[in-house]
Amino acid sequence: MFADKETFQRAFVTRVEALCGKPFAESTARDHYHVLGHMVREHISRHWIATNERCRAERRKQVYYLSIEFLLGRLLGSNLLNLGVRPMVEEGLRELGIRLEDVEESEADAGLGNGGLGRLAACFLDSLATLNLSGHGHGIRYKHGLFDQKIVDGYQVELPEQWLRNGNVWEIRKEELAVEVRFWGRVEVSEQNGRLVFRHVDSENVMAVPYDMPVIGFGTNTVNTLRLWSAEPAKTFPLHKDVMKYKRETEAISEFLYPDDTHDEGKLLRLKQQYFLAAASLGSITRAHRRQHGSLRRLHEYVAIHINDTHPALAIPELMRILLDEEGMSWEEAWHITTHTIAYTNHTTLAEALEKWPIRLFQPLLPRIYMIVEEINERFCRELWERYPGDWRRIEQMAIVAHGMVKMAHLAVVASHSVNGVAKLHTDILKQREMRLFYEWAPHKFNNKTNGVTHRRWLLKANPELSALITETIGPRWIREPEALIELKSYASDPAFQQALAAVKQQRKARLAARIYEKTGILVDESSIFDVQVKRLHAYKRQLLNVLHIMHLYNRLKEDPYVSIHPRTFIFGAKASPGYYYAKRIIKLIHSVADQVNNDKRTNEQLKVIFWKITAYRSRKKSFRPPM
Repeated sequence: MFADKETFQRAFVTRVEALCGKPFAESTARDHYHVLGHMVREHISRHWIATNERCRAERRKQVYYLSIEFLLGRLLGSNLLNLGVRPMVEEGLRELGIRLEDVEESEADAGLGNGGLGRLAACFLDSLATLNLSGHGHGIRYKHGLFDQKIVDGYQVELPEQWLRNGNVWEIRKEELAVEVRFWGRVEVSEQNGRLVFRHVDSENVMAVPYDMPVIGFGTNTVNTLRLWSAEPAKTFPLHKDVMKYKRETEAISEFLYPDDTHDEGKLLRLKQQYFLAAASLGSITRAHRRQHGSLRRLHEYVAIHINDTHPALAIPELMRILLDEEGMSWEEAWHITTHTIAYTNHTTLAEALEKWPIRLFQPLLPRIYMIVEEINERFCRELWERYPGDWRRIEQMAIVAHGMVKMAHLAVVASHSVNGVAKLHTDILKQREMRLFYEWAPHKFNNKTNGVTHRRWLLKANPELSALITETIGPRWIREPEALIELKSYASDPAFQQALAAVKQQRKARLAARIYEKTGILVDESSIFDVQVKRLHAYKRQLLNVLHIMHLYNRLKEDPYVSIHPRTFIFGAKASPGYYYAKRIIKLIHSVADQVNNDKRTNEQLKVIFWKITAYRSRKKSFRPPM
């Protein structure tokens, strides 16, 4: 299909008419996206199968990355880039009267992530595949994502994201690999052959159905897997609950990312999501391992499980449950395997942001898991007592279960063989402040992994003009080896390079200015300083300080007619959590300031404020006429 331009064009036209049931001249950009996406998935399917077969045959160690978020972005353009066929496809489509850019914009952003945590997860998967490492992601297939943002009179209004409205060309449903997840109920304890046996009975069961998406490496035949779990009713409905209520509660587990947790119902739903992800992923991982190796006694030698922040931390007691209750291991053996399998990335230095769950909610929802967490806590506190005899204050501060709460970060640190921050400063703060007592207890666990981004998406694809300049200057090695970008330092004072760089920057600013006018009707000065802040809206993300700075500049310009500043355009893009009233008020403030500043003739040539509404779905329905 992608052997050459002519072969691609013939296959594309044929498939558009066959799959869409209409003449090629009447097809839309959305039709083109679906067809091209299916062609890419079909093209890489043999490599996808071969990657899995090779891992099994070579008994490679498998890395599983568990994350509540995967902020993938649109995949079509990146996949074409990684396959090395993007220029050929772009030219072939252009000759058919189609702009690849229009086709790419027909793809909805997958509603699977919200911020840096999710983008880090997506970048890791891309790098693992590019480096030919066996690394796979596990997440939740959110039907409606976080939310679609609408602005009404300056206020944020939340609507369900419809990213799955027209299906997802990248996913394959694998119902035969579903995993049963248990909630509620009670635990029966009995003694058999001299050991305690635990049975979780009267539970409310949910089926976790996997949808697999390919993760394509750059310039390689390795295709790893992102497995997303969808919550569906089990075949046996609970007898004590209305069937429709059970169905609604079940499907809610994989409906929204980060449901409002300002009340107990929301807290329970988030806790359900987290255990659902952990139990489904561990069920799938251990099942595959048993099938190949027979038992789980050497699991840690063949499997590494990385939890991205504390949301998947319930993988720790769930793995212990499997090893204890299903495999019949002793506590000591199960703990050795678990602590040599799990690693943890911490994303926050704010103590108040570290997850904690009330025991009154945790224990009834997850009765067996709570028993295991409680036992982990008892043994850990005993170890602390032996090491720090009489230091009750230290033990209280480090306990996993204390003051009616289960502390997930403490659980993650205690049970992981590796704990990393995502920047040197962040890791230092963890060691010196927020996790100081844990660092003193086990300094060998702590290390730093500075966050990076997939430069091929964020530079090569996002800015082709700058990429061309870099390649012209230092050659193409940087595309595969980003360390080569350091060679640009020798051109820092080169007048010709600086002039070319400034021209590229101005060209991109002009393009953004045109897009802003198209979307908002606001004209911005292309020569102004573009001050861009696009991230989740939160008090500690400092958007409010930015707005106060704009207000300060505006007041200076109004009060002193002789004050002169270089023109500035402030561009915001952010979603506030639906239950986060304070953050939503900041969005309103930004719009109020923008309305004042942008409409003041005395200042609007020097200051402009733009709020870019964030939406996952872009519709391009206009049909096209192919060239004659």
